[in-house]
Amino acid sequence: MTKGWTKAAWRAKPRVQMPDYPDQGALNAVEAQLAKYPPLVFAGEARRLKKQLALAAEGKAFLLQGGDCAESFAEFSADNIRDTFRVMLQMAVVLTYAAKVPVIKVGRMAGQFAKPRSAPTEVINGVELPSYKGDIINGFEPTPEARIPDPARMLQAYTQAAASLNLLRAFSTGGFADIHRVHSWTLGFAEHDKAERYREMANRISDALDFMNAAGVNSDTAQELARVDFYTSHEALLLEYEEALCRVDSITGQPVAGSGHMIWIGDRTRQPDGAHVEFCRGVLNPIGLKCGPTTTAEDLKVLMAKLNPENEPGRLTLIARFGAGKVGDHLPRLIKTVREEGANVVWSCDPMHGNTIKSSTGYKTRPFDSVLREVREFFAIHKAEGTVPGGVHFEMTGKDVTECTGGLRAVSDENLADRYHTACDPRLNASQSLELAFLVAEELCSQREADRRVAL
Repeated sequence: MTKGWTKAAWRAKPRVQMPDYPDQGALNAVEAQLAKYPPLVFAGEARRLKKQLALAAEGKAFLLQGGDCAESFAEFSADNIRDTFRVMLQMAVVLTYAAKVPVIKVGRMAGQFAKPRSAPTEVINGVELPSYKGDIINGFEPTPEARIPDPARMLQAYTQAAASLNLLRAFSTGGFADIHRVHSWTLGFAEHDKAERYREMANRISDALDFMNAAGVNSDTAQELARVDFYTSHEALLLEYEEALCRVDSITGQPVAGSGHMIWIGDRTRQPDGAHVEFCRGVLNPIGLKCGPTTTAEDLKVLMAKLNPENEPGRLTLIARFGAGKVGDHLPRLIKTVREEGANVVWSCDPMHGNTIKSSTGYKTRPFDSVLREVREFFAIHKAEGTVPGGVHFEMTGKDVTECTGGLRAVSDENLADRYHTACDPRLNASQSLELAFLVAEELCSQREADRRVAL
């Protein structure tokens, strides 16, 4: 995988979506400082995640990946981390019950600070400014000074990521993740007046937990019920940051991205001969690859060969993002390409990025029904093709925001202004996220029943 590769080799490749820092000396100093810091994650953790993802490719596990569109310095708090973690645990319990396989929990957390943008500039209050590209690069404030790329922001991002990981590890192993506690929160959601269709599944989960407890299988006798594995991920957009945190695994001698357990390449930065593909091909971490409508069969063949030349199970996750109503136009041809190459991949569905619209009130939003429709189309096509829908990828938060319309609590265009807090893309709120988990669970139950009938 790393033959002829160095962690700085990306610098000789074409780069897109990355900032041009005005002070090269300041950038060099920050990179040197980061290179001295401990890695945020460790090679053994990345290898363990890769093994679990290999099971997802076979339908023996399911990937749940979710979190912020872009983490914020200003909104960083223990409560926000806790709330998003809690909702992901709730979603995972529902999905585990439905799929009857382990759910791999991967947060868009502790590193998701940079965002690609569709244009280099944006107009705010009649003034054209450089686009905001995430707190690790420049400031959100609409002033020329704030929008200047500042390398010192990488140090603040590292500090916040380290603190986030410290808390997530404590939550994962310290009792907060106990399955009985998590399900009690979910029961509260199912008591909503309009949640009748979800209440039955929630009650069935309660019955299963009661049976296990009566049989002597509980948090005291089985530690697996009291703790979870939780991994972090982000788009590897800012390669100066990624290179500075790259380390060599003492066991295998391979380079590892020390910035997060899983990193992905965005739909705008997946050029086969580009800098982002060059960096990601050399690290041992699991790699995600966003695949949008413009992904060609030829590009996908080259990318799979570069990013996973040994065809290692669990190494490469293809994250499909097409938009509701368009999945059938693109996913089957990509599935065909993967089959022709005999490639080992995990198929995951990102139903967020292809369904962004401008509301009647002027806010960027995503309709819940469109998100759900894309998920259902993703499952239907995999069922028709006889392939495995291995996971889902959501932009979400544990906060009670009003950024996506629809859902159980029927957020309308007029409600968007109430609690529209995102610095970039609209996120599902806690209620919408859990509702979506129940609806995905229905798809998984249907798939499991279909597989059972085929087996008979």
